[in-house]
Amino acid sequence: MAEVAQSRYIVEHRGLRLFALLGDRRFLPALLLVPVLAFFLIWNTIPLLWLLGLSFHNYSLTSGQDPRFIDIGNYIDIFNNADVWADLSRTLIFVFSGVGLETLLGVLLGFLFWGSARLPGRRLALTLLFAPMVLTPVATGSFFRLIYDPTFGVLNAIVRAFGFGPVDFLGNAKIAFWAVLAVDVWMWTPFMVLMTLAALASVPKAELEAAEVDRLPWSQRIRLIVLHHGKFILMLGMLLRTIDSFKTMDLVMSMTKGGPGSSTKLIALTLNRQAFDSFNLGWSSALAVVLLLISIAFTATFIYVLNQRRKRL
Repeated sequence: MAEVAQSRYIVEHRGLRLFALLGDRRFLPALLLVPVLAFFLIWNTIPLLWLLGLSFHNYSLTSGQDPRFIDIGNYIDIFNNADVWADLSRTLIFVFSGVGLETLLGVLLGFLFWGSARLPGRRLALTLLFAPMVLTPVATGSFFRLIYDPTFGVLNAIVRAFGFGPVDFLGNAKIAFWAVLAVDVWMWTPFMVLMTLAALASVPKAELEAAEVDRLPWSQRIRLIVLHHGKFILMLGMLLRTIDSFKTMDLVMSMTKGGPGSSTKLIALTLNRQAFDSFNLGWSSALAVVLLLISIAFTATFIYVLNQRRKRL
């Protein structure tokens, strides 16, 4: 009985110490971070390390053989693969053209809605404008595939109404890439409008009123006041869109599947086919690591530009 009582005392004493430790404010931030760090470790860090290790092996699920270490053989094959370079260059054109057009249109529409705060129906117009952004890319791609259809598509009906013949937007290698890009711009221009409105909301009204009193030209107001305060939010939007556009795959899959030929085949589609169609896990893991490094390079470039601009202020 004495041993049982002593064990119970030890358990209760340790429980009270643990409870007191949990109630200590010094340990509260660490306790709140533990679930987040555990989630990040399990779902991000461990798969990333597994991916990195697998990229140095020759491993295919269809070969029936164990992974074989080949050092940097997969990376050498990727850098010597002309198809990969073609897909990567096509993807970079898609990224810079899409993000550039989305930023330009987003800024113009953002300024339009910013200067029309009292316009009737403004909220309804903004709601309709943001609708494409919440649609899934697969649904959007399927929808626009019907619009682009050369036989019964709405767009070709308009073309025929002007006396021209039907245009095979997704079957013509010279047009298909730009047709897919137009859908991407339609989907994500609202996001840049939203970021522009957030950037404009960060501009102090007192400075704008002072500029109006001083009769400062609109060009100088935008350059010295609006861009001075809002460019960081706008750059953040461009960074997010650049990274997201670099990973575009589902839109292309639902519209063209990379065709005709390889005119719309982006690098993410190549990765998907190697990993889930050919089951070439070693090679696709190496390509995934390369794409990750490119995304990190994009992020580092944007952060460097922002830091350089902050130093000048």
